[in-house]
Amino acid sequence: MGKIDKNKIEAAIGLLLEGIGEDKNRPGLKETPARIARMYEEIFAGVCENSESHLEKTFIVENNEMIVEKDIVFYSVCEHHLLPFFGKAHVAYIPDGKVVGLSKLARTVETFCRRPQLQEQLTHQIATAIMRHLAPRGVMVVIEAEHLCMTMRGIKKPGSQTITTVIKGAFADDERLQNTFWRMVKM
Repeated sequence: MGKIDKNKIEAAIGLLLEGIGEDKNRPGLKETPARIARMYEEIFAGVCENSESHLEKTFIVENNEMIVEKDIVFYSVCEHHLLPFFGKAHVAYIPDGKVVGLSKLARTVETFCRRPQLQEQLTHQIATAIMRHLAPRGVMVVIEAEHLCMTMRGIKKPGSQTITTVIKGAFADDERLQNTFWRMVKM
């Protein structure tokens, strides 16, 4: 796991302010490097966490029907531009005798989001973690997000959504299961 070094962040932000032609010691900016270091400690906390630890405690069940946790709101930071992207994650799995507490799915999403990230990678990481720790019959993860690197700069298309999907196991083999999932999340 990584470690967040607030002193290095403060120094880097001071250089950044100087680089854009600002006076880092003027009243409005004097505390900005420390403020950003504290913010980065929060929004990049996933760098220091074992993202899969939330999936370790499971419960035995007899019902092996699809479980869907939808509309998990998240915020992350694009690793290419260090600008936010945000949206909703929809996670489904078909248990094979064991389940995890529902909040644990959202916690898994959150931990992966709190790292410099790519949406495509994020979607894959969530699905892979669930497959590895729960060994379900199948997993389907869909993420829909708006990227500020695309809406506030560059092409400047506010409101555009990127949708990524990872389908594993029984979902990949059964279009009926996929369709049931899509109806449940109604995207």
